Amino acid sequence: MNHPSPHIPLPGEGQALALRPRSQKGIGSVIATLDHPQRIAGVEIEAGAIWPDDRGCFTELFRFGEGGHAWARGFSAPLQVSAAVSFPGTIKAMHYHRRQTDLWAPLCGLFQLVLFDLRVASPTFGELNTLYAGEWRPWRLRIPAGVAHGYKTLGTEPGVMVYATDRFYDPGDEGRIPHDARELNYDWDLQHR
Repeated sequence: MNHPSPHIPLPGEGQALALRPRSQKGIGSVIATLDHPQRIAGVEIEAGAIWPDDRGCFTELFRFGEGGHAWARGFSAPLQVSAAVSFPGTIKAMHYHRRQTDLWAPLCGLFQLVLFDLRVASPTFGELNTLYAGEWRPWRLRIPAGVAHGYKTLGTEPGVMVYATDRFYDPGDEGRIPHDARELNYDWDLQHR
């Protein structure tokens, strides 16, 4: 593992969160399979299905309630479904929630998704994951409270991210870490030259 100590506590109520500084710049573990062994604890990934025909295609993003997707369990009113369009090269990172769980469905484009475990009590505290998902890899993610998350839009076309949250937006529940924070030491540059 790549963690100097000590960690930096993050203010706020609820579960203990902290930023464990990383000594080396990098992108952490690249998660390339749904059941990758280095996936952050509590993060769930589901492969989406696309059904094409002569009119176009269809994909189901979220199904809640009885008969719903297992990874969407616990989502009931109130919940919020939103979408964000990001231009190529845009970095939206990093933010976290103390209580809110997010479901992400990258719909169009390609995203470099970044997850960082801030939960002091987690067995994967301080771990960093990078995933590549979008229209060519239609994965859906469940991101638990306490896991910082963000992304970079790759390629030459805008990306569309659809996401659901298990509670309405509450600015008091959200914390931010600059995408270029020295402690995170994430390498946003092109990796494969």
